[in-house]
Amino acid sequence: MRVHRPSRCGCISSVCAIIGNPNALWPSDQLGGMDSTDADEIDPDFCPTDDSMPMLGLGTWENTDAEQCAESVRFALETGYRHIDTAQIYNNEEAVGEGIARADVDREDVFLATKIWTSNLAHDDVLSTARESLSRLGVGYVDLLYVHWPAEAYEPTETLSAFSKLHEEGRVRNVGVSNFQPEQVVEAIDICEAPIVANQVELHPLLQQEQLREACEQYDVSVVAYSPLARGAVFEVDVLNEIAAKHGVSEAAVSLAWLREQGVTAIPKATGEDHIRDNWESLALELDQEDHNAIASIDRTKREVDPSFAPWN
Repeated sequence: MRVHRPSRCGCISSVCAIIGNPNALWPSDQLGGMDSTDADEIDPDFCPTDDSMPMLGLGTWENTDAEQCAESVRFALETGYRHIDTAQIYNNEEAVGEGIARADVDREDVFLATKIWTSNLAHDDVLSTARESLSRLGVGYVDLLYVHWPAEAYEPTETLSAFSKLHEEGRVRNVGVSNFQPEQVVEAIDICEAPIVANQVELHPLLQQEQLREACEQYDVSVVAYSPLARGAVFEVDVLNEIAAKHGVSEAAVSLAWLREQGVTAIPKATGEDHIRDNWESLALELDQEDHNAIASIDRTKREVDPSFAPWN
C-alpha cells in the first residue's frame, strides 16, 4: 500500500495543483462555501489518497439500526465516498455489506476496513472470526484489517502471525493496528510478516497526538483518525468557531480539513444525509497558515475514548 504518500498539506499532487491554480475547475466556485447540492459535484478522484486509501471515509460506530446503516453507506458511496470503516464489535458488518451492495459503485472501487475485537485476537480466533466478518460483509476480501486494541487476547506473535496468514491468502489486502502506542507499532512492524500500513487512533484538533504522528511517519505507517470531531466537542471551541465563520463552513469541515492537511485520514461517523454531505464538502476547504497556527495553539488533550484497558492507562 505504501506507494504515494501525500504531501505535507495532505493532498496528492493533482489536488494540490488544482488548489493552487486559480484557473483550474474545482467542483465549487468557492472553496468551503458550497451549497448543499454541491457535494454531488465533487468527483471521488478529488479525494486525496494516502496511497490507495482515500483520506476521507465514513465511520459506522454506533450505527446499529440495520436499515439506517445500509442506507448511510449507500448514500455515502453514491455521494462520492470510497472508504468505509466498520468493526466486529459494531455489530453492523452485515448492514455495511448490504449498503455496499446497494450502492451504484463497484466493490473494487471501495476501500473497506474492519477490525478484530480484543476477545478474538488469539491466533485461531483471528482466522475464524475474520472469515465470519467477510461472510457478514458479503465480500471476498477487505482492504484493511485492524487489530482493534492491543488488549485481552492480543499476543503480538500469535495475533500477528494470523493476520499475516490472512494477508498471504488474499483475504486481507493490508494489515493495520488501532489504538497502538508508538512502541507497540514498532513491535508490530518487527513481528508481522505483512507490512503494518496504518494505526487508527483518536485524533482531532483537541487531541493532536503530535508524538504519535511523528513516530508513525518515521516508520511509514499511515495515521487514521477516529472520532475526528471529538464526538461533537469541536463545535464548542472558540478557535474552531472563528475559523468556521471565516470560511463559511461548519466546525466539522474545519476539523476534517485540518486532519487532511496534516496528512491524516479521517473516518467521521455520520448517519444522516446532511452530515454525510457536510463532511464530504470538507474536501473543498483549504485552510491558511493563520488557521493552522490557531489550531496548533489549542491546549487540550482530553480523550473522548479512554477505556481502562487502553495501553496508555
